[in-house]
Amino acid sequence: MKKDIHPTNYRLVAFKDMSNEDVFISRSTAETKDTIEIEGVEYPLFKLEISSTSHPFYTGKSKLVDTAGRIDKFKTKYAKRAK
Repeated sequence: MKKDIHPTNYRLVAFKDMSNEDVFISRSTAETKDTIEIEGVEYPLFKLEISSTSHPFYTGKSKLVDTAGRIDKFKTKYAKRAK
């Protein structure tokens, strides 16, 4: 096996879904700046906007997330064409 081809920072990382505050721990090489303490152990924290616990495909629920009024802008832009 070749030497020095594997990443050196492969470690346990906590991933936090910011839409529903769900946290899970997995091994990763993701670069992080924040940390989180879970059950007395400190892990590097990687923040996610969406994960399998909040994605509509996995949950079966349709959830509309409006960021900065994008849906309203779209509706007003194309409302003129519908008339």
